[in-house]
Amino acid sequence: MGAKPAPRSGNNIRIMEDGGFREEIPVPSLRQPKYCFKTLQDLIPARLVLYLLSFTGFLVSFMMRTDINIAIVAMVKLPPPISADQLNKTEEPLICYTPLTTNSTDDRDENSTSPEEGQFDWNPTIQSTILGSFYWCYILSQVIGGVLTQKFGTKAVFGFSQLLTAICSLLIPQAAVFHYSALIFLRSIQGIASGLTWPAMYAIVGHWIPAIERSRFMSSFQGFSFGIGLTYPLCGFLIARYGWPIVFYTTGSIGMCWCVFWWLLAYDAPDKHPRISMKELSYIQSNVGNTMVGSKGMRVPWWSIMTSLPAWAIGITTFGRIWVHYTFIIPGPLYMKTVLGFSIQKNGVMSGLPFLCSYLSSVVFCLLADYLVNHNLLGLTNVRKLFTAVSQVIPGIMVLIIGYLGCDIVSVLVLWFLAVTLITASYGGAMANVVDIGPNLAGPILAFAQTIHMTASFLSPLVAGIFLQENTSLEQWRKVFAVTAIISVGTYFFYQAFGTAEVQSWNYPDGNIPPPHTESDLHPLKSKENGRKDDKEDPAEE
Repeated sequence: MGAKPAPRSGNNIRIMEDGGFREEIPVPSLRQPKYCFKTLQDLIPARLVLYLLSFTGFLVSFMMRTDINIAIVAMVKLPPPISADQLNKTEEPLICYTPLTTNSTDDRDENSTSPEEGQFDWNPTIQSTILGSFYWCYILSQVIGGVLTQKFGTKAVFGFSQLLTAICSLLIPQAAVFHYSALIFLRSIQGIASGLTWPAMYAIVGHWIPAIERSRFMSSFQGFSFGIGLTYPLCGFLIARYGWPIVFYTTGSIGMCWCVFWWLLAYDAPDKHPRISMKELSYIQSNVGNTMVGSKGMRVPWWSIMTSLPAWAIGITTFGRIWVHYTFIIPGPLYMKTVLGFSIQKNGVMSGLPFLCSYLSSVVFCLLADYLVNHNLLGLTNVRKLFTAVSQVIPGIMVLIIGYLGCDIVSVLVLWFLAVTLITASYGGAMANVVDIGPNLAGPILAFAQTIHMTASFLSPLVAGIFLQENTSLEQWRKVFAVTAIISVGTYFFYQAFGTAEVQSWNYPDGNIPPPHTESDLHPLKSKENGRKDDKEDPAEE
């Protein structure tokens, strides 16, 4: 009698043997669902999640640090008016709006020809101190950020810094009403906390991102441009309708919410990520293994970094870029108020729009940089120098021209827009160069470079405040713009002379650059001093 087909029971089958049935044997289902959670999860690379966290992290960070730049325009009273004698002294206008007389009680809409009056009687020096206080402490915490990141990792350092900055934002309205010194104190705390973010995020790039993708990933850091661009029009809208205090409550609340997502999704290294696919993990390890070690806890060769001309070249050239950039970010809204006569809402839109678009330009510049390198059209060092020149020399010349365009507001805004957009080329230039010369020590290198270049972030508004102490006429603004142009263009030439994209020997624990494309590239480097095997996770801990 022929064997009958084996009956099935769910996912089990019965096998007939000698006229009977053996036990049921479970087998995998013959039909898998087309989509499942794991499949969808694998479709989203962990590097993409990190990119989004980096982008939104810098977006939120810069919302909390730049909100006061536009809010202070509404918080303070107008500077002393320019007298009729001064206005008649020259045929060229000193301001581009019609000042209202003190007896005028006419209501003004958002297209008014004169800016609005503020609440606090803070002179330009106090305003510059408030705006600059953030950056004094921001600079001091750069090296601390590099050290803390090496010890605790990016996740802890970046997360806690954002949380502390958000708490301070929520307290600013009460501090401003109490006394401007309390506001300076809170801004200083924010500066200390925010100073940890850049070294922390740079440190994680070397572990996660292969060299051929770094320029593209660096565009995520342009979340700060998007944050600035979003903050100015948002603040202008909120201030016009609800008053300036709501600005700080809004940005602080957004910062608190972001921290939740960061703690749930961020990981310091690919091999610590619980949801990364094996394919992606293998790809990352095979492409970063030649330059990376387990750097958490690695001893930082500070002397080698501080005596490195390539590291100094990055710090000095980006000093010029930061100077011109922060001229647009901090004194920029004041220029639009006191010279162009923009209302708070129009000021917010015009100040913020270039920064919104500069994120897109940063992506284009970074993709172009990668294209030039990957297709061997230019060497990596030449690509870094080319994009650094575009980010500093051209904007420096443009900002000088802006001062001499007078009240040709359309031309002023066009050049303003183009200059802010071109500044982002630095993320395919000197800023990406930080990871090139020392991928294993990117956090400390950036901390060193930022200690140099972020001094421009408080010197720029301080110099502007000195020039504008007596009055805020177009003539005084030309002096501000001239100094900006000289510094922006001049500092580039140091990078042209000493900048390089070559990995430095002090990037490695033993000081020796390993040969490329070896089998050990598939795994993080292990120190092989004197030919002995070391079973420790990090030889630098010795």
